[in-house]
Formats: sequence, C-alpha cells, structure tokens
Amino acid sequence: MSSLLLKRPLAVIDLETTGTNVATDRIIEIAIIKVFPDKTIQTKVKRIHPGMPIPAGSTAIHGIKDEDVKDCPTFKQAAHELKQFMDNCDLAGYNSNRFDIPLLVEEFLRAEIEFDINKRKFVDVQRIFHLMEKRTLGAAYKFYCDKTLENAHSAEADAMATYEILEAQLTRYEQLQSDIDSLATFTKEEDYVDFARRIVMQGGQEVFNFGKYKGRAVREVLKAEPQYYDWMMKADFPLNTKQKLSEIYYNMMLKKI
Repeated sequence: MSSLLLKRPLAVIDLETTGTNVATDRIIEIAIIKVFPDKTIQTKVKRIHPGMPIPAGSTAIHGIKDEDVKDCPTFKQAAHELKQFMDNCDLAGYNSNRFDIPLLVEEFLRAEIEFDINKRKFVDVQRIFHLMEKRTLGAAYKFYCDKTLENAHSAEADAMATYEILEAQLTRYEQLQSDIDSLATFTKEEDYVDFARRIVMQGGQEVFNFGKYKGRAVREVLKAEPQYYDWMMKADFPLNTKQKLSEIYYNMMLKKI
C-alpha cells in the first residue's frame, strides 16, 4: 500500500469562479487543503469579490450569488494572505493544470503580486483518473473512496475529495510512485510554455500552438513579422501568455545588442 510521500507541503486547491475563461473570468471562492509531510492538514477557504457580476449559469453550478460576495475582499486584497499560505508548496487539484492553476496565476498577475511557479511541481488528480479510469470528480470519489460527494461545487468539499482521491489512487495503483516529482511527471501532458498552451516547446524551441502560425517557431515569426507581437499583446490573451511572449521577445532583442 502506497501513501503520498512529501518533501514539502502540498497545496490541494479548488476554485469556484464566474466562468471558465482563464483570461476573463474571476475567482469567487478558493479552498486550499495544505498537506504537510507528516500528513497534518491546514485548511483555508476564502470568498472573493470578483469585481464583476456572477453569471446566473455559474451560480446554478456552485450556488454563490452576487450578494454572497458583496462584502468580501477582492483577490488583490487577499493575494498576500493566499500567497503566504501557499509558500513553498507544490500544487495539486482536479483539472488543475488546465484550469485552477492557470486562473490562479492570472489573478496574481492582475494583482501585480509575484507568485513564483517555476520551482513548484503540479499534480493533476483528474489526469491520473483519466489515464487510469476516465470519469468525473463525483464518480472518481465514489470509485476510489466509495463515498458520495456531498456539497459538490463547494470549493472546500471538492478540494478535500480531490486529496482523498489522490491518496486512494496511490493505494490502488502500485505502479504509481508516491513522491511529488514522479506524480508531476506522470500527470504532465505536453511541454507547454504558457498555461493556456498557446505556446509549446518542440525540438527545444518555443512554437506557436494556435492560429495561422501554428507549428512555427515563435522567434522566427516575431523576427519576420514583429507586428504579430503587438497584436497578441493587445488581444484578449491571458496575462500569463503575454508574459511568456514578452520574455521570448525581449530575449530576442537582447541578443541583437
């Protein structure tokens, strides 16, 4: 029987949001289950004022209305507290590599608070589930833990269920390694540069993964058509995408000097 092996704390996160667009939607609730190497747990749940109306379709999913967050802090006001709670933590979640972590990073960028992700490992529990069984969070909870997920789409309930599923997956699949490095490698998909996967790594170079230049090297495109950089910076791309594009662009400029 395997159990999670941690060298440092693991922050299992779940977000309730105004929608699913990483570039434009906002967090309205965040739950963080912080698991320490000795398996003690600390929990932080925070309601957030998104600075925009909560669409009825989103409220229908998680039950949070505008009046429920009218007196809550904005993300910028809560950012330092959340950052401190997740300091020195690896990150895990359910579909977190494609949604929760990218949106969280966007919120920190909007708040102009540095949230360093370069030294963190990411473990996506949904990715393990889909690689092994291919189902949903509620079904995963029933399948692995033989429990019914109560209060689904409550961030805290979903985050705690995600942690329990991860522990159960380690027990069920002997081929899974218990350390975070191995789990992060196992759940990693393509080698992407930005969380939105507009730029990916291929053959050791950054390559566009969308649009008319899909499959072409970013540096090659920007050198031949520098106005494409200006267009992307003005368009509705996630801030993380623009940040990574700018890093590539300015590195190009420095090498010309």
